[in-house]
Amino acid sequence: MLALEGVSMALEAIRGNKVRAALTIAGVAIGVFVVVAMGAVVNGIRASFQQDLEEIGATTFIVQRRGSGINACDGTDENCPDRRNPPISFAEWDMIRRLPGVQEVIGTMAGQANFAYRNSRVDNVGYDAYSVEWPAVNASDIAPGRNFTRAEYEAGQPVVLLNDTLKAQLFGDSEPIGKPVTISGRQFTVIGVYNPRAGFLRSLEGRGPETPRAIVPTSTAVRQLDAFRGSLTLMVRPRSDISQAEVMDEVMASMRARRGLRPSDRNTFYLVEQDRIMDTFNQLFGTIFAVGLALSAVALLVGGVGVVAIMMISVTERTREIGVRKALGATAGTIRWQFLVEAATLTSIGAFIGLAVGALLAWIIRSNSSLPASVPTSIMVTAVLASAVTGVAFGMLPALRASRLDPVEALRHE
Repeated sequence: MLALEGVSMALEAIRGNKVRAALTIAGVAIGVFVVVAMGAVVNGIRASFQQDLEEIGATTFIVQRRGSGINACDGTDENCPDRRNPPISFAEWDMIRRLPGVQEVIGTMAGQANFAYRNSRVDNVGYDAYSVEWPAVNASDIAPGRNFTRAEYEAGQPVVLLNDTLKAQLFGDSEPIGKPVTISGRQFTVIGVYNPRAGFLRSLEGRGPETPRAIVPTSTAVRQLDAFRGSLTLMVRPRSDISQAEVMDEVMASMRARRGLRPSDRNTFYLVEQDRIMDTFNQLFGTIFAVGLALSAVALLVGGVGVVAIMMISVTERTREIGVRKALGATAGTIRWQFLVEAATLTSIGAFIGLAVGALLAWIIRSNSSLPASVPTSIMVTAVLASAVTGVAFGMLPALRASRLDPVEALRHE
């Protein structure tokens, strides 16, 4: 009953002081909205990122020349030891492919080129150079057309697959299969159109469906497009009956032996597993989310100051009422409880408004993009509790003032 009475008093205060109450509620709502919106976006990005990694393969790991992650040194820095690392070579690729614990190794390189077909031209298009097995780690639907064959790969045939966006820019609505396109002055034949599935990781790398891109055989890229051999990266998929750790140890031992590294020498290459990539993601977006929390804390602080102001005014306006309550037997604890409930009600209303707007934003993002934005239950509970705590914390001073009023002086208050 006391809680319901406190809520009723809060609603009455809102009706009597609409502007002050609106400012208080708005401050809390903005703070909660920031937390909910950022939580929804980060949660959606994380789900998309996780899906991308799962499609590559849960046990697949990467062999690359330089380190990656937030704390990795920049390869352009003179003091970066990775500058002295030799590139991953095609001979090392062949060596890893022959290891007994390895199921397959996909070699990948990247570059840029100008694409042209008749009067249509698209400059600075990114392309990926892959080995034949690339569909195993790149979830894309090839339709119409096909992937390049092993024979075409071995011969370095000038064949290319275009994504939907590049196909539309070069060919419009016409059929591209079998037609020639010019890539940096060299003639290639279009053998397929692929539709990459949208994902945060792909979009971040410029490989999303909205970016024009192409795929060519690695051998063709080296022979005809002068692709930089030093950019070669290997994606290693272990056999299903052998653990990832065993295969990584096997690859590391083979690479160190081939490069003549002594036991005291550091590795001149990097093996990157999915967990490390996910850790990098969590560090990056954990920092971003922390900034969002700081911004929301400022908004909650503004809301809290509003709670103090409106509650102090409420205490002043209801001094005589408080005196009557005390004269009728209400204890200081009862008065304090009612005012704290009133303060918590004000901030909770702001919290629910912020939650509703944040959830609406998440729905809009999910409906109009490939990002599966959603509001985690933990974020919702945390936001409501934080707003309630803000109300109690900032409402404590007015509540104490109300509970300490002398009943006789309060009854004489005009």
